[in-house]
Amino acid sequence: MENSAILLTAASLGFIHTVLGPDHYIPFVALARARAWSRARTAVITLLCGLGHVLSSVLIGLAGIWLGTAVSRLEWVEGFRGDIAGWLLVAFGLVYMVWGIKKAARGEKHSHLHSHADVPAHSHEHAHGPEHVHPHGAAASATPWALFIVFIFGPCEPLIPVLMYPAMNSGLGLALGAAAVFSLVTLSTMLGCVFLLLGGIRLLPAQRLERYAHALAGFAILACGVAVKAGL
Repeated sequence: MENSAILLTAASLGFIHTVLGPDHYIPFVALARARAWSRARTAVITLLCGLGHVLSSVLIGLAGIWLGTAVSRLEWVEGFRGDIAGWLLVAFGLVYMVWGIKKAARGEKHSHLHSHADVPAHSHEHAHGPEHVHPHGAAASATPWALFIVFIFGPCEPLIPVLMYPAMNSGLGLALGAAAVFSLVTLSTMLGCVFLLLGGIRLLPAQRLERYAHALAGFAILACGVAVKAGL
C-alpha cells in the first residue's frame, strides 16, 4: 500500500511540476513554430532535453544517497543549478530575440512548412516571392544543443524527496521505481503540452507575424527565463 502511494505521489509530482513550469514546454513550442520543425523533430528534441533534465537530477539524487548527504544539501545543489538554468534561459532567449529582430529588420527569408503534389510536406525558407531557398547555417543546428545545455542544468526539485524518502525507508529499488515513474510522467506531460499548444497556435491567423517569428520565439524563451528567476 505504501509503495503504491509513493509511486502515485511521484506521478502526481511529475505532472504538476511540468504543467506549472512553462519553461518545460514554451521554448519547444516557440522554436518549433519559428523554425518550422516537423512533428518528429519537435518530439525528439523535446524528449532529449527532457531526458537531460530528469537524468541529471536522478544522478545527483543517487550520489546523495550513496554519500549519505542530507536532503537539504541536495536541495541547495538543485537550487544552485536552477539559478544557472534560469540565467542560461534568459541569455539564450535574449540573444535569439535580438537575432530575430535583426533578421526581421533586414527582411531576410524565414521558414514555412510547404506541401507539393509530388513531394511530402517539408520546410524551407523564403521571402515573400515565388523563389524557394532551403535553409542552411549554424544557427539551425546550434539551437537544439543550446536548449539541451539549458535543460541539463535545469533541476527537478520534487525528484530529490521522491528519491530520498523511499531510499531511506524502503530501499533503493522503490526509490528507482519512483524516479522512473516521475521521469516518464514528466516526459509525457512535456510532449503533451508541446503538441497541444502547437495545435492551438496553428488555428490562429498569424501570417502577419511570420516575419517576426524568431524574435517572438526569443521573447517567449526570455520570458520563461525571467519567470524562473522570479520563482514563478
